Amino acid sequence: MMPVAAPPQETWRTFASRALRNRSFVVGLLITLLVAAMAALSFVWTPYDVTRLVVGDRMLPPSASHLFGTDHFGRDVLSMIMVGSRNSIAVAFVAVGIGMGIGVPLGCWAAARGGIVDEVLMRFNDLVFAFPALLSAIMITAIFGPGAVNAIIAIGIFNIPVFARVARAGALAIWPREFILAARAAGKGKARITTEHILPNIANLLLVQGTIQFALGILAEAGLSYLGLGVQPPMPSWGRMLFDAQTRMMVAPYLALFPGFAIVFTVLGLNLLGDGISDIIDPKLRRRQ
Repeated sequence: MMPVAAPPQETWRTFASRALRNRSFVVGLLITLLVAAMAALSFVWTPYDVTRLVVGDRMLPPSASHLFGTDHFGRDVLSMIMVGSRNSIAVAFVAVGIGMGIGVPLGCWAAARGGIVDEVLMRFNDLVFAFPALLSAIMITAIFGPGAVNAIIAIGIFNIPVFARVARAGALAIWPREFILAARAAGKGKARITTEHILPNIANLLLVQGTIQFALGILAEAGLSYLGLGVQPPMPSWGRMLFDAQTRMMVAPYLALFPGFAIVFTVLGLNLLGDGISDIIDPKLRRRQ
């Protein structure tokens, strides 16, 4: 019996039909695609050059020429938000990739081996979880210096134990199943069983967790940039824009409103997308529907 991520009788058409009936999934997907499209567009076009300082246009309110206004250096806020979106997405995406690429194999290995290997890996996870994620990221970037690369490493390190725990829990639930026993009786090794049987059955769990960590990664990047430890000027970042706006809230509240809304909008979309995926792949909810 070969495991699959969805029931054998289900086709992509029926899966897509059920997905389109899920409001959380549809809204989250639309928001995520909108932010991704804005980030992709910023590579080829922005209304203004975000590295060009125009002192004569500083602190202009939202208008037809500058839809989101300008900052204290005369830079267009909309252009900065567009470029900042690709920086936030890039940092979060690579950090999640690091966490998944290292954490999933470790979690599957711990579930397959058990014993002292499992115990050591889980205690190491507990040690990492003992430190708050943002505090750990601040410590790492403070030691090795600010910048996007160090922010990626800092966020990625915290993602490793998260994915390790999810992968281990999912794998432990699969190992006692009958088709795994049949695979072992057929002479398959633990590594092959993990690749061919365990990973396809826990892919849904990892996908949901990935969307959650992606949202948390964007928040972490914004927090580090707010503290001056993330993406460095002249490249804009949503968190850095909030930092620059905090002393100008009374005269130009839009400087904080638009980047803050961008962060909330993106994180909300990713959370809705993750909830929608979880509802769609949950067999209990599927039977209820």
